[in-house]
Amino acid sequence: MTTNQDVWSQWLLQRRFGGDPQQLCMLLDSFYPIRDKVLDRTQLRGGETLLDVGCGDGLIAFGALERFPTCSVIFSDISKDLLDRAQSLAHELNVSSRCQFVRAAADDLAPIPDISVDVVITRSVLIYIDKKQQPFEEFYRVLKPNGRFSIFEPINRFSFPEPPQRFWWYDISPIIEIAGKVKQLYHQYQPSETDPMLNFDERDLLNYAERAGFQELHLELYVDLERQTEDIQWDTWVQIAWNPKMPTLAEAIEQVLNPDEAHQFISYLRPLVENKQGRLRTAGVYVWGVK
Repeated sequence: MTTNQDVWSQWLLQRRFGGDPQQLCMLLDSFYPIRDKVLDRTQLRGGETLLDVGCGDGLIAFGALERFPTCSVIFSDISKDLLDRAQSLAHELNVSSRCQFVRAAADDLAPIPDISVDVVITRSVLIYIDKKQQPFEEFYRVLKPNGRFSIFEPINRFSFPEPPQRFWWYDISPIIEIAGKVKQLYHQYQPSETDPMLNFDERDLLNYAERAGFQELHLELYVDLERQTEDIQWDTWVQIAWNPKMPTLAEAIEQVLNPDEAHQFISYLRPLVENKQGRLRTAGVYVWGVK
């Protein structure tokens, strides 16, 4: 991992899985069903062109190339590093002739001409956009008549903000004051009232799509409340950044806790994590429609 990579590339290729290949495999296993559902709703047909907005490491785009062997794919992202990586991988897979690579933000797809693509897809991208109406306007602009869009977004408002006695849904009542310092740091990075990852829900996304002009729209929401079942290695867990703009837990501890507080915090929380004492609260939404 080189230090001159942009924040998006650093996160996708290292920080989101703590640099642990086993953790990355678990993460990707959870993403494949989402990828497949997003692609299912595109109704992509032979010879059509698909635009992957915020393509990242190409999870969905390469899935589309494999699943639809006569389609073309436009990889679009704000990260040059990630686009370069996707372009290299496309060459290795011998699919470059079916690919284009365009640097653009989800809310400003200016390099993509009007009425030029058949399908637009995106996964976990709009959560980073402050004004979410604009991406839908752009989707509508670049789609041909009867073009389709299919997106997935997590609904983080379902999980956060947490009650004071919870830290990532572990019960931290006995160390609430110490844990509160760490929680406050994360709140400074990501205010629950205004942060784009937290200031919307599934109904907002549907409304944005309708205002953009889409007449046929569908939405599927899932909500899961579960016990922690996966084994988690503490040394990996503390090195995970949950999004590109957030510190890892190890970094947060170092920033706001003195050595004694850090010892108390880790001594209490680590057994809960490693003994699967957590509860998971997750929600996500699929929205798809036709121009």
